Amino acid sequence: MSNFKAGFVAIIGRPNTGKSTLVNALVGTKIVITSHHPNTTRNPIRGIINRSDFQMIVVDTPGMHKPKTALGTRLNSMVSENIDSTDSVVLCLPANEDIGAGDEYIAKQIKGRQPVFLVVTKVDTVSKSELAAKLVSVTEFANRVNLQAAEIVPISAKNLEQTDLLLDLLSKKLPDSPALYPDDITTDQAQELIFADLIREAAIEELYEELPHSVMVTIEEMGEREGGKLFDVSATLHVERDSQKGIIIGPQGSKLKSIGSIARKSIENLVGMQVFLQIHVKVSKEWQKDPKLLAKLGFGEKG
Repeated sequence: MSNFKAGFVAIIGRPNTGKSTLVNALVGTKIVITSHHPNTTRNPIRGIINRSDFQMIVVDTPGMHKPKTALGTRLNSMVSENIDSTDSVVLCLPANEDIGAGDEYIAKQIKGRQPVFLVVTKVDTVSKSELAAKLVSVTEFANRVNLQAAEIVPISAKNLEQTDLLLDLLSKKLPDSPALYPDDITTDQAQELIFADLIREAAIEELYEELPHSVMVTIEEMGEREGGKLFDVSATLHVERDSQKGIIIGPQGSKLKSIGSIARKSIENLVGMQVFLQIHVKVSKEWQKDPKLLAKLGFGEKG
């Protein structure tokens, strides 16, 4: 098809700056877990936007931060890899937070080869005068980090304010190319990873105060039963210590039951049928610091 464009856009920023909500808004469906807790995204996830004249693959990345564990180091390297391999970069800067050293650190990872968009997220959380002041500070920030050519776009992904404008601006920067994925899918993420993320999202919401960043989920088995009326999912929820296992299970299994109920409804919305979900809790000691275990859980270094 002549004049068709296709390419990749990296969505980057500090933890909890609205990256996942933005990706879901651009794609038009929930493909990424969202939470008001930082560091809920662990794997770079590709959302695919199909239009008559372009295909855009937006890559939601883990929030960059100063790493304290092997997992943190690997998450940051994933972000750098995605910046280097995309056609445009979106740096999320929340309207309700001051720009800080973390934002400057991330901006310096952008080598300037691709078009850059400084997207002011969460504008629904501030007044018009506060937003005006924020836009001034973002302009000053762009000058400090040598991103004067970047376009500044204020949005509310939650309320879909100016997300269509951002999509239009991003599409104009895509290279001429045939479509890179089939036009009937919205993500290239394996279904089992989506299910694992939904279970982890439920666990984070139920247990964040007790277990920040200490939970990982793997899918052991999944599949549709004969007759197409029931979908089975068997998952393992990994924690680092024996004490955490008890917290997740809860009194008479109440916490685990609640996590399972929330996750099951989310999975049912995706597969369009009743889901039978089994979750087992396993202690995988210090999995966040163990490179071999991280590799087993899908965070291995690329060769």
